[in-house]
Amino acid sequence: MAMAASKLKAFKDAMLPEPSFQSWPAYRSALRNTGLRFRERVFARTSVQAEVEDITLRSKNKLTKSLNWWDLLWLSIGAVVGAGIFVVTGEQARDVVGPGIIISNVVAGISSMLSVFCYTEFSIEVPVAGGSYAFLRVEMGEFVAFIAAGNILLEYLIGQGAIARAWTSYFATLINKEPDQLRIHTNLANNFNLLDPIAAIVIWISGLAVIFSTRVTSTLNWIASLVNMVVIGFVICGGLTHADIANFRPFLPFGVKGIFSAAAIVYFAYLGFDAVATMAEETKNPARDIPIGLLGSMSIVTVIYCLMALALCLMQKYSDLNKDAPFSFAFRAVGWRWAQYLVALGALKGMTTVLLVGNVSQARYITHMARTHMISPWFAHVNASTHTPIRATVVMLLLASIIGFFTSLGTLTSLLSISTLTIFMLVAVALIIRRYYIPEQTPPATLRLLISLLLIIIAASIGISAYWALSSGWIPHIILFTIWFAATFSIWFFIPRVRQPKVWGVPLVPWIPSLSIGINIFLLGSVDRDSYIRFGVMTVIILLYYICFGLHATYDAAMEIEKGPADSELQAKSFPTDQQAEKDVNEAP
Repeated sequence: MAMAASKLKAFKDAMLPEPSFQSWPAYRSALRNTGLRFRERVFARTSVQAEVEDITLRSKNKLTKSLNWWDLLWLSIGAVVGAGIFVVTGEQARDVVGPGIIISNVVAGISSMLSVFCYTEFSIEVPVAGGSYAFLRVEMGEFVAFIAAGNILLEYLIGQGAIARAWTSYFATLINKEPDQLRIHTNLANNFNLLDPIAAIVIWISGLAVIFSTRVTSTLNWIASLVNMVVIGFVICGGLTHADIANFRPFLPFGVKGIFSAAAIVYFAYLGFDAVATMAEETKNPARDIPIGLLGSMSIVTVIYCLMALALCLMQKYSDLNKDAPFSFAFRAVGWRWAQYLVALGALKGMTTVLLVGNVSQARYITHMARTHMISPWFAHVNASTHTPIRATVVMLLLASIIGFFTSLGTLTSLLSISTLTIFMLVAVALIIRRYYIPEQTPPATLRLLISLLLIIIAASIGISAYWALSSGWIPHIILFTIWFAATFSIWFFIPRVRQPKVWGVPLVPWIPSLSIGINIFLLGSVDRDSYIRFGVMTVIILLYYICFGLHATYDAAMEIEKGPADSELQAKSFPTDQQAEKDVNEAP
């Protein structure tokens, strides 16, 4: 009994090494000082050197630099090209925009490219596994970074579970069964009563490669993505061989507004590229490989999506498209019934690569958050043999497989939209801050002006989004756009730029990041009210976690760093070697 208690204590010390969690009196004292600690940590920023060099040492072993531009190109394509494009194109063409869905794809592609620009610069300047969490820590402080990180993890967990369940549905189609025939029917509560063991198995199988090697994962991804490109090539060529230009009339049956309304939904088929930002730490030459990988992949994806939309709308009249399986039914309509199986295979391949890349990126987020003590530093460990974060990967696979196994999800998936767009908006804001503000160098008056103008840009963008949803008049949009333009121009003209990127940077700053802010906020306006309520509930839960744990853990870690190596026992205590950790547990009396 004593041995078990000692082992439990040793594990607890490895999971919660910070002074605030060593005893109940220490924790109660920490809680009493929550206000003071929050004031100290809310805007606490880290330097790029600390984020890239010092904090990464807490993993003990390094992530291997094994990726080049080819890997990043296909990882980005694999993360983006999933099942969404096979469904959302027909749905929006039929009900929202008509054949003008091609223009909607162009608009969505340009919108996503604006965010890609911002992510590319940050990935080169701050090449660590933390992705947007690390970017925001450097420029906007710990609190904003944590709120973003909480939403990132929520996004990945729900997303992986939803994709795995969709995998089951498409696999059922491939073998001529109804989706729910492969699920276990139970008497549990609604939305939890269809158990999906296939979804859980697919998540774990895709995760095994991630645990074993990032290099192997990349190879599997680009092979699967190439197969998917062959299927997509067939869809495009097959569709164009049955083209009828009469199906293009009328081109905009729902008016010009339909283009942008559809673009707001089609945009979600472009998401996933941010996962590649978490692999910057494993990239051989970030300055060369990341721009080629990210910008190149999004250019390819935009062209592919536009061609798929073109082929679909030329093959069948927009009003006859099927909402759930537009490409399959379009091929049936032209006499190629067998092609539906090829479309289902392409969707399966796409979802498999999305799961693969998602497993890689979510583990990197967990690893870097653990390095900063925002979650238990036990998860920061990188395995000495595989040079992958096995602990972080396993815990995320476990949580995602539970969600995929039990939950039908339904409207919860719309939370992904809010989380992703909010993070994209924050990264664009952070980029402007990075170019125009340096702590202890920028005059306070300049900082106040910068903050005021950023708030005006955000407010004008919210106004445009709200009026678009509630009103059909153009005058309010023109006024609000003028305000947005004036605020952006004021940053460009009146505030001196204090930092230039060392290698590659976003052009036309602040215009491109400001436009990215506006577009992401505009797209947020298309999300339904119930999703915002759920988003609010999840944000409250994230805040409670921060107040009860994250704040005190990061405060202790920061205090130990300030004391210096001579006085700090936290570093060694937080991140013992594998041998020491095993010894502590096994040799406990």
